[in-house]
Amino acid sequence: MFKWIMPALLVVACLFAVYLLANDLPAKPESEEAGLAEGQELLKITATSAGYKFDQAEYHVKAGTNYKIKFSNKLGVHGAAIQAANLDLTQENPEADYTFPESDKGKTIEIHCSIMCGQGHSTMKSTIVVE
Repeated sequence: MFKWIMPALLVVACLFAVYLLANDLPAKPESEEAGLAEGQELLKITATSAGYKFDQAEYHVKAGTNYKIKFSNKLGVHGAAIQAANLDLTQENPEADYTFPESDKGKTIEIHCSIMCGQGHSTMKSTIVVE
């Protein structure tokens, strides 16, 4: 007697699924390098809580090149202080523009965690090698 109910519910469910797919899709992710000025390069520094480390032991940069330095945390609360550049990047202040001067060519600059993040805080260090 009511054989039409199941096909009708299936059609309604399919239409609802198409509506959700068409209207509630997240925005397409933007490239992190999309907002860079001409001639500017991206230096991305990421802190991890696993072993109290930065994602790289060394970051290589070119002297005289302008960089947009972006800092992020994978887990926990960390900061990245680059004392030679007078920069302290945190979750509240995650970006800075900086040009490594020609006089720094051949130098190694230390990065350390600027927020007391736990027992491994004192060993949370990395370096920037200026080429």
